Amino acid sequence: MAENKLDNKVALVTGGSNGIGLATVKMLAFEGANVIVGYYNGEDRARKLIENLPGENHEIFQIKLEDSSTSESLAKQIEEKYGHLDIIVNSAGFTKPIAHKDIEKLDIKTFDSILLANARGPYSIIRSLMSLLQKSNEAVVVNVSSISAFTGSGSNIAYCASKAAVDTMTMSLARVFGPKIRFLCVSPAAVATDFVQGRDRNALESLAEKTPLKKVVEPEDVALAIMACITHLKTATGTRIVVDGGKNL
Repeated sequence: MAENKLDNKVALVTGGSNGIGLATVKMLAFEGANVIVGYYNGEDRARKLIENLPGENHEIFQIKLEDSSTSESLAKQIEEKYGHLDIIVNSAGFTKPIAHKDIEKLDIKTFDSILLANARGPYSIIRSLMSLLQKSNEAVVVNVSSISAFTGSGSNIAYCASKAAVDTMTMSLARVFGPKIRFLCVSPAAVATDFVQGRDRNALESLAEKTPLKKVVEPEDVALAIMACITHLKTATGTRIVVDGGKNL
């Protein structure tokens, strides 16, 4: 395992102050990485998080996925402090629970805001930080997607479309930027976080009972898959790792 330690690696995790991002930040720091925790509203939460991480060279940065100028500012900060970037985990995102048949409720403004955050947001981050990734000897980008991308089921139709865009974008980037940079997706089903409003533990357990493994997917399960993409799956790129207890079967 020694060769997989992340000592002195620099990692950015968007949406890093809670949920899947939080679990990933902790694992990266435990393995020795210097972590930049991207947050949207949770500045206090992000600051408290880095104060309790192992290591001392961590940072926080507000990222507004709808505002591409924040990713450009982030690039300047990383360049000044670290000089390069080894890992991006695009975990930030946005959704609303809207029944697929209720297209009146899924209005154009909501559709646009979901695609803006979930598809253009990660692209903006990657685009702004590409030159820093190219300074790394072993760069990897892991996009947190969803089985909604290929099942067409999920919190709403726009969310499914946005994650399908992420999957396709990941393949396209992997094709043209290898071997210097690897790009992968990690695709969970429903995860035990507060990401989808109104989905409680009972609902998650009910969904899990219908899967082959009958287990609720925890944030740590997804974070472990992200870590595997970074540390172990060194010949994988442009593909997805599914973490859903077999739900898509």
